[in-house]
Amino acid sequence: MAGWGRALRGTSEVARPRWRDELPAAVAAAAAHPGRALAMGLARSYGDSGLNFGGAAVDMTALDRVHAFDAETGVIRADAGLSLDGLIRLALPRGWFPPVVPGTKFVTLGGAVANDVHGKNHHRAGTFGAHVRRLSLRRTDGTVHEPAAGDPLFAATVGGMGLTGVIEWVELQLEPVAGAFLEVEDIPIGSLADFFALSSESEASHAQTVAWIDCTRTGRGVGRGIFTRANWSQRPDRPLHRAPRLAVPIDAPGFTVNPLTLRAFNAAYYGLRRMNAGKAERHYDPVTFPLDAVRGWNRIYGPAGFHQHQCVVPPAAAPEAMAELLNEIGRSGEGSFLVVLKTFGDRPSPGLMSFPMPGTTLAIDFRNRGEATLKLLERLDAIVRAAGGRLYPAKDGRMSGAMLAAGYPNLDSFRAHLDPGLSSAFWRRVQP
Repeated sequence: MAGWGRALRGTSEVARPRWRDELPAAVAAAAAHPGRALAMGLARSYGDSGLNFGGAAVDMTALDRVHAFDAETGVIRADAGLSLDGLIRLALPRGWFPPVVPGTKFVTLGGAVANDVHGKNHHRAGTFGAHVRRLSLRRTDGTVHEPAAGDPLFAATVGGMGLTGVIEWVELQLEPVAGAFLEVEDIPIGSLADFFALSSESEASHAQTVAWIDCTRTGRGVGRGIFTRANWSQRPDRPLHRAPRLAVPIDAPGFTVNPLTLRAFNAAYYGLRRMNAGKAERHYDPVTFPLDAVRGWNRIYGPAGFHQHQCVVPPAAAPEAMAELLNEIGRSGEGSFLVVLKTFGDRPSPGLMSFPMPGTTLAIDFRNRGEATLKLLERLDAIVRAAGGRLYPAKDGRMSGAMLAAGYPNLDSFRAHLDPGLSSAFWRRVQP
C-alpha cells in the first residue's frame, strides 16, 4: 500500500464494505485493531496522511451511491465513496458542476472533505468544505453525528484528515454551469513580478487563475512561466470527459527525471505554450484536471517514487519567499515537469486544519533520492516557516511535528475532537 507519491509504503488490514449496512461492523472491527483504523478513498494523497501502516483501513470506494439530488437547486447528498469523476458524470448533463475541484477528479467526496481540497478558483469560491452543507460522521464508539457548517465537530472534520470519524455521506451545494467549456487565456510571464501583477489584475475578472512555472530558472529569470486565467463559457454543449488515452503502464527508470531532462522539458514546454498563447475555448477536462491527462503518471519518477512539497505563505512575505524557494530549487537541479503557483483568496476556510489561507501557494514534485531529497525539503521548510507559512498534509510524507504545529494555530483545538479509535501514519509521525 502506498500514497500517490509512492515514496512511502507499508501494509494495512483492509475492509471493503459494499453496502451501507456493512459499514458499522467494518468500522468497529477496524477500530479494534492494535494499530487502530482509518477510512480511505482513492489513495490520491501523496504521502501518508491517508494511510495507516501497521493498522486497519476501511476502503470506502464501493460506497458510492447517490441518496438525493435536486436538479433545481443543485443540492446533492451522496455516499462518501462517490468520486468527483462520478459526480460530474451525474451532475454536468443537468447543468451542475462541483463548486471546487483539485487537479484530479479521481478523489472521493470523503477525501475532498477530509483534506478540504482547493482549486484554481479559491480566490472566488474558497475551499471544498465551504460548500458542504452537512455530513454524517460515524465515530468508533458507535455513535453517529450529522454536523453542519458552524458546528465544532464539522470544523474539526473538514480538513481533519479522517481522524475525527468515518465520513458516511456528504451533502454538497453544486455550482450551476451553462456547459462543459471554459474561456481560457494563456499569458507568458517572465518573472515573479509578472505573476503577482497578473494575479492581482485577474482575480476580479476571472473565476480561475493559476500559473505553470519553469523550476529550472534562477536569478533574474526566476518565475518564468505561463499564467492561465479562465471563466466558464456560456456555450450550452455538455460533453463529458473521456478516459485518458495516454498511460505510463510500468515504472520508468529512476534516472528519467534528472537535471538534464528537466531543463530540456521546461524550455520546450515554455516555448510551445508561449507560441500558442492567447485566448481559446476549451473543454473543462484538460483545464481543470491536468493531472488526469496521463494515467499512472506517478510512475514517471521510477520505483523509488517522489515527494511533493506544497506550501502557502502570507501575502506580505510571498514575493520574497517565493523567489527564495524557486532559487533554492533551481540551484538544486531538482524539480518536476509540473510546478503550480497560485494565490489564495481571503475567504476563510471552514476547517480547523484546512491548508489554504490568504497568500501564495507553490506545489512541486521531487524525485525520491533519499537523504539528499529530504535535506532539500528541509531547506524549503525553513524558508516557509520563516515566512509564516505552512505545508499541506495531504501532499506530505516527511514534515516534522514542529513544522505542523508552527503552521496550524488551531492544532490543540483540533486534538479535542479526535476519535481515539482512528489513526494514520502521518498523525503518528507528527506527534510530539
